[in-house]
Amino acid sequence: MKNHKIQVTSIIFGFTLVELLIVMAIIAILAGISIFALQGARTSARDARRKSDLEAISAAIEVYRADCDEYPIGGSLPSPLQRNCTGTMNTYMETIPTDPGGGGYYYWSDGAKYRICAALEDPPIPVMACSGCATCNYRKGSP
Repeated sequence: MKNHKIQVTSIIFGFTLVELLIVMAIIAILAGISIFALQGARTSARDARRKSDLEAISAAIEVYRADCDEYPIGGSLPSPLQRNCTGTMNTYMETIPTDPGGGGYYYWSDGAKYRICAALEDPPIPVMACSGCATCNYRKGSP
């Protein structure tokens, strides 16, 4: 009798469970890395906006000084930038910017000099006093 061998070929379509788990693990690792990178980018963007806001406020304060020969006296924004030195309405800034993180911008002036400051998120130190009104680590002021 002759032995006949039957050749069985099996074609498997699809992925094994191990292959799927490896791919899912790689995707999870990449997602975790991108979340941390995105958080750093958001922090940097908020800090850049704070610096830009302080530059704009500082420019408006300098325009006020050019009109009135002194810096607006006070300890808060926006009141110093809503009226000119004679007390009439004169908007030096259309809208006063607000901190993107919900904090505040702090202003101080005695008429001869001024300081405006904000708390940046990155780097969180060094913290300095802004004339007793708050702690901040970024400050603009009169020359």
